[in-house]
Amino acid sequence: MTLILYTAATPNGYKVSVALEELGLPYEVRRIDLSAGEQKQPWFLDICPNGRIPAIVDDGFPVFESGAILIYLAEKTGQLMPADPQGRSRVLQWLMFQMGGVGPMMGQANVFYRYFPEKIPAAIARYQGEGRRLFTVLDGQLAKTEYLAGADYSIADIATWCWTRTATWSGIDAEGLPHLARWSDAIAARPAAQKGITVPEDASARLKDGAAAASFAQQARTMVEMGKPA
Repeated sequence: MTLILYTAATPNGYKVSVALEELGLPYEVRRIDLSAGEQKQPWFLDICPNGRIPAIVDDGFPVFESGAILIYLAEKTGQLMPADPQGRSRVLQWLMFQMGGVGPMMGQANVFYRYFPEKIPAAIARYQGEGRRLFTVLDGQLAKTEYLAGADYSIADIATWCWTRTATWSGIDAEGLPHLARWSDAIAARPAAQKGITVPEDASARLKDGAAAASFAQQARTMVEMGKPA
């Protein structure tokens, strides 16, 4: 039985590699070259009709959309999500919060703050401000619970952390949120998280200003202009 992960070094891609490492599942990695538009090739569209990463093929069964992959893996293994209806619902609520809010708002902040060919201050302020608001919601929840859905680490934490750890790149202010910081540090210390964010490559250097950041921003800017988002 073979599980193949089709991915790239992005927050959505890291969600799945972190989860796979946490679950201890064996998997093969197939890096998708986003800048070359590989994610739009017919063979990949057969796996992921939306033409975006990540996707998996588990013993011939394809699953696309990062949140759907996380749910599939959690249910397959019986880990990282409670089996009881209310516990499961709490995890899914926070997972949907990430999928519908944190990811899209931070993604748009990235586009307008880092990649768009012209600076539009109102758009930058809009998405960075909404990102900060969502961070305060997370901080408020984490003031009451160790992890987002309660006492246990879950796929909701993995999905959210893979985005919030990149706040600096999005230009979102994460200062003054002690509970979010405590939670983020705890996840960053987990060996599976440390390994997962190196699959298929470690992009940490991109999160800091410098040559690597400038190079990546230019590459992403070209993709935005060509209409080839990941």
